[in-house]
Amino acid sequence: MTTLELDTHILQRRKLWRRVGRSAGIRIGGGLLVLIAFIALFAPLLAPHDPIAQDLTRRLLPPFWQMGTDPSHWLGTDHLGRDYLSRLIYGARVSLGIGLGVTLCAGLIGTMLGLLAGYFGGKTDMLISFIITTRLSLPIVLVALAAVALGGASLQTLAIVLSLLLWDRFAVVVRSATQGLRNREFVQATVSFGASSLHVMLRGILPNLRNTLIVVATLEVANVILLEAALSFLGLGARPPTPSWGLMIAEGREQILFDPWLIALPGSALCLLILAVNLLGDGVRDALDATTS
Repeated sequence: MTTLELDTHILQRRKLWRRVGRSAGIRIGGGLLVLIAFIALFAPLLAPHDPIAQDLTRRLLPPFWQMGTDPSHWLGTDHLGRDYLSRLIYGARVSLGIGLGVTLCAGLIGTMLGLLAGYFGGKTDMLISFIITTRLSLPIVLVALAAVALGGASLQTLAIVLSLLLWDRFAVVVRSATQGLRNREFVQATVSFGASSLHVMLRGILPNLRNTLIVVATLEVANVILLEAALSFLGLGARPPTPSWGLMIAEGREQILFDPWLIALPGSALCLLILAVNLLGDGVRDALDATTS
């Protein structure tokens, strides 16, 4: 790398960090996401009670803003007497764990398929495009139902199903970007030096897709979190007594007319997490687009 190229690279990095610092989406979304991640990481220290411990003598205690509350249960208890604040705190672990884990697995699958299709083209591209089309024809909920019927409802089954169903966006984006990069001078120069196709894809093309992959991943995390909550609500994900926000909403729906906070609290936490991820993703996309334009 020449001195001019190094100076240009440093200047672009400085521009990027300035735009990141000025982005309201990154500040707000990133701050909320860091806060939720901190709560999830230190849940055993922050939760005042065991999230699965039942006490039927203290069931359906109201939260602090209603009459008859108990100071030891700040956000009340559910229909089995479990502390609601503790379940909300541990629920962040489930949502973030599924969101990040599934996105990572799906991203690896989609990125490798997209690289292969975009770099080799021809029959390889046709085959992978057919696989992508086939995947898009599979409804996620019906596939999840079939998987649960075969393997039983669990977070592990749900994570595997979502990982095998949500790679298509990565594959499509990476395929398109790779097609535009494979004929660039630096790629052709690497090929002319005798580098293998695997080396060219992983060391030549993939690093140039980093910004694109970051944007797709941040937006895909929100989609995974919402799908986990929806499928857990339908009984296809987390099983009781796992403190999942989607499952908490499902368990509280019978009390919606009498104790609406049983649904409002986990629903608000879910909305806040998805909002944080989407704000962060939009901010990162705008910062990267402005820097590269």
